[in-house]
Amino acid sequence: MSDEFALDGKVVVLTGAAGIIGNHVIKAFLASGARVFAIDRDEEALEKNCGSSHEGLLTCVADISSSDAVKKAFLTLRSHWGEPHVLLNNAATKSENFFEPFEIFPVDEWNQVMSVNLTGAMLCAQVFGGAMAKRGVGSIVNTLSIYGIVAPDQRIYEGSEYLGRAINTPAIYAASKAGLWGLTKYLAAYWGHRGVRVNAVTPGGVFSGQNNRFVENYSRRTPLGRMGGTDDIVNAMRYLASDASKYVTGHNLVVDGGWTVW
Repeated sequence: MSDEFALDGKVVVLTGAAGIIGNHVIKAFLASGARVFAIDRDEEALEKNCGSSHEGLLTCVADISSSDAVKKAFLTLRSHWGEPHVLLNNAATKSENFFEPFEIFPVDEWNQVMSVNLTGAMLCAQVFGGAMAKRGVGSIVNTLSIYGIVAPDQRIYEGSEYLGRAINTPAIYAASKAGLWGLTKYLAAYWGHRGVRVNAVTPGGVFSGQNNRFVENYSRRTPLGRMGGTDDIVNAMRYLASDASKYVTGHNLVVDGGWTVW
């Protein structure tokens, strides 16, 4: 009996490869038989977190907010492994004043974040997803956030810190992720008849250095009583990338420990 969760022979494009989830995606997808084309604009972090020693891994330094950079990355991929089977739009960014109050959030930084979180995903879908549509098969998985589908509970941020810095969830993050969900549904309908599935994974809070106060606040607010782990998110991505989900499109797989049931 074949394993439809396996990714043998699939060429997977991953953006935000050097981030909190990205390097775990690389390890899991390589173990599942995929070849991973790992894109990130931070060359140092890409080398540190991903390396390039595995024969199934190819790294690429590129700023996905640039149309020319995305097209150049596509040509690099095609020259090495041909065209992609899967696109994981996983990149997201923060700005210098990311945690400033909404009332004074700088519009230039709003545009900067939107250019990666939403426009960058659109550009990658145009180039890599467009190639899939021409070929008549493919899967696109967009990384959202619970704050793209529900509003943040501001109470959990009282006394909360990340790596020693006070944190919150700014409006730009919620808006960009909500926009990406809209793009997900649009492309699912737009490319469905051409064999390209387009879905989303919505992570809840993933532990990555938050202080004990935040972890306690967040866990108490969640039915399963804990924050998520990277494996929780990666497993959902693997399902949507694989043939196990071959009749699933336009879907948002929410992996949040039950946060959004309340």
